[in-house]
Amino acid sequence: MTSIVKTLRVLADPNRLRILLLLRNEELSVAELQEILAMGQSTISTHLAQLRQAGLVEDRRTGKNSLYKLSIEEDAALLEGLLTRAQGEIPESAPDQLAMRRVVKKRQDKMRSFFDSVAGRLGKDYVPGKSWKGVAEALLRLMLPMTIADLGAGEGAFALLLAQQATKVIAVDTSARMIEVGREQALRHGLQNVEYRLGDMEEVPIEDASVDLVFFSQSLHHALHPDRAVHEAWRILKPGGRIVLLDLVKHRFEEAREIYADEWLGFSETELETMLQKAGFLNIQTSMVHKEPEAPFFQTLLGVADKPENPQ
Repeated sequence: MTSIVKTLRVLADPNRLRILLLLRNEELSVAELQEILAMGQSTISTHLAQLRQAGLVEDRRTGKNSLYKLSIEEDAALLEGLLTRAQGEIPESAPDQLAMRRVVKKRQDKMRSFFDSVAGRLGKDYVPGKSWKGVAEALLRLMLPMTIADLGAGEGAFALLLAQQATKVIAVDTSARMIEVGREQALRHGLQNVEYRLGDMEEVPIEDASVDLVFFSQSLHHALHPDRAVHEAWRILKPGGRIVLLDLVKHRFEEAREIYADEWLGFSETELETMLQKAGFLNIQTSMVHKEPEAPFFQTLLGVADKPENPQ
């Protein structure tokens, strides 16, 4: 029987408790624990080794990976009681569980794995007549006529594309020069349904419940308070409207702050989901949709969610 003193000593570390709380519900690999906890591989492995020595976790081999799970054959009631109490005391517990559900869904979703394997090959493997531009144009034709807000629009490249099918596009940016260039381009292309407005993502110059779709394209990481920008999107959306966000997956390329004036170094899927949930959005979907092939290997995160038909 494992020493109770040794067991309690191992359980005294909050990060090991976080791991046990996750393994209580699901078998997870080291890589999955890394993604959930945002810790390094060596740190996770060290914690798991100590938990295994204390008889608290066990592992099984599956393919090239090992899956870890809680082992509570000894002192099961004691351990379960401690974990139940820890769940209420450790603030990271709730977001950890949210992140765990996401990584487990990824593992189970074989169709998504297939599309991940072919993503990025379009344009590299030649297929006559097949291009991203053609796909984009086809998808635009499927879009219903609607009023769209493009927040942090810059020069309005996306706004001009969306205007081909939208009833109206309102492009908002804090840069007066960007707004000026955008207006010139809209005029040059003969687009009269694009309106450029000078304003901040956190105080959008658009009326309440007046747009069908809010679009952020690589702009949220420039907001001082991204959560406020997401709440503003909620405010201006009509009931039943939708928010679409394209941004960077959280990274460590600190030079981006100086080179691109980035306020935030991207967002994790959990952080984006949490912002959307707190603002009141439902049917939240997030996924990594692109990875650049060259350093610093930026990845693109897509988030989509709906404002309820009858918001509280």
